[in-house]
Amino acid sequence: MAEQKESSVLFSLKELMSLEEDRIKQEEDDRRRKEEAEQQARLDAERRAREAEEARVRGEEERRRQEEQRGREEQARLDAIRQAEIEKARHEAEQHARLRQMQQQQDHERQMVALSQDTDKKKLRNIAIGIGAVLVIGGTLGGYAFYSSSQEQARIQALKDEEIRQKEAQLTKLMADLKAQNDAVNEAQAAAANAKSDADRLAAQAKLAQAQENAKKTQANIAAVRTGGGGAKTGGGGGAPRPACTCQAGDPLCSCL
Repeated sequence: MAEQKESSVLFSLKELMSLEEDRIKQEEDDRRRKEEAEQQARLDAERRAREAEEARVRGEEERRRQEEQRGREEQARLDAIRQAEIEKARHEAEQHARLRQMQQQQDHERQMVALSQDTDKKKLRNIAIGIGAVLVIGGTLGGYAFYSSSQEQARIQALKDEEIRQKEAQLTKLMADLKAQNDAVNEAQAAAANAKSDADRLAAQAKLAQAQENAKKTQANIAAVRTGGGGAKTGGGGGAPRPACTCQAGDPLCSCL
């Protein structure tokens, strides 16, 4: 009877120990599942943040691209209007010059007819002939002066076109720099988020701060170029020098006075 009671007690103790082990194992499983869930939630949050940042960067790049396209189209429209105005002014000036020359020639012919009818006014006729020659020469000189002015306008327009080309090349380089710097920011953010130690985290944060500062400077340079400035030098490159203004004083078509 005593042996049976002792066996019953041992069985109860084993069952209790088994239950305790099951409870401990259950708690360990619950803790592990909770940690895994928290880790997965953190990874999902980081992934969503990266995707949101990438979407924001893509949207910003698309907006800038559209603004640049609109700017180029507007500049092309203004250049076409300016060129049309120059051509119109040249055509009108040529017409006026031809009309003046024709009028001068007709006046000279009338004077010659009148003087030829009066043989006693030979001296006066010679004077009129000299006046007509002066008028013809004056018309020729006026045409040459207009031609010189047209040549100067063409040279100025070529300088403006070169300035636009250099500005577009500078913007293209700055946009490439900004993309590389944004990639560096994303990489530094990921490195800081995945750092295994405080030293790695501090190093990643330092790289992140430097990358953000570089991107900020490049954005400022882009804004300066778009508003007419040359932009600061970044990464060993610089903006092209602005051509010197060669317009004549009072020129209504000049954009650099």
